[in-house]
Amino acid sequence: MHRGPVLAIGEFSRMTHLSVRTLRRYHDAGLLEPATVDDATGYRYYGADQIPTAQVIHRLRELDVPLPDVRRILDSPDPGRRAALVAGHLQRLEAELDRTRAAVASLRRLLVPEPAPLAVALRAVPATTVAAVEDDVAHDDVLAWYAGAMAELDAAVGDPAGAPGGLYDNALFEDGRGHVLVYLPAAAPPRTGRVRPVTLPPVELAVTTHAGEHDDIDVTYGELGSWVVANALAVAGPVRETYLVGPRDTPDPAAWRTEIGWPVFRVAPR
Repeated sequence: MHRGPVLAIGEFSRMTHLSVRTLRRYHDAGLLEPATVDDATGYRYYGADQIPTAQVIHRLRELDVPLPDVRRILDSPDPGRRAALVAGHLQRLEAELDRTRAAVASLRRLLVPEPAPLAVALRAVPATTVAAVEDDVAHDDVLAWYAGAMAELDAAVGDPAGAPGGLYDNALFEDGRGHVLVYLPAAAPPRTGRVRPVTLPPVELAVTTHAGEHDDIDVTYGELGSWVVANALAVAGPVRETYLVGPRDTPDPAAWRTEIGWPVFRVAPR
């Protein structure tokens, strides 16, 4: 219950930097009830102690927090619960920003009138035994799964014998779920937790290097795929990525380098 002097809606508007129309909308939505409403005139009056609440509502709405969530945040007496509700929404916003940033990065490359030709090489890779973690993973969960798997590998392999990498099953892209294997080269791959020694089969790869963040790595995949088709090659297994330089090595995304290798074999001319 409000106690103390009340402010006319115009005064309250100036103190909160919220328009009279916005304050009326908050009232109609049940978010911010005036301290009192004059029965004869319908004028709304607010208490000075309502200023922080009005500003909290404004900030939450600026972040597009849904009205039911705003009500839950305001009604919750538990600070931890309020913080958790806000944090959950912020995580959703960050995910949306990531998607937007990735789309913009891809479009910038795709809309370049004459993109530079992609540098591609064919490379024969011998069978290699590595320390690996593998599982069937949904496409949307790959980043989180990769972070956990690589943390286990880092803990298990004290002195890697090369750059980390991953194998990504075709079904991951085609069906939204597929087999993923991430690895670290090691002289003596250990067996601990989810980490196991795995021998990667020999393969011939069409290889190119993606520079920078992965926001537009799909464009590099498309360019490499076009090169494979143009050179009468066919994909013959899971795509391989090798993380030559990444967040583990430098916080500067411009310096990151990811090698993409498509297992291929030559097909008859069409």
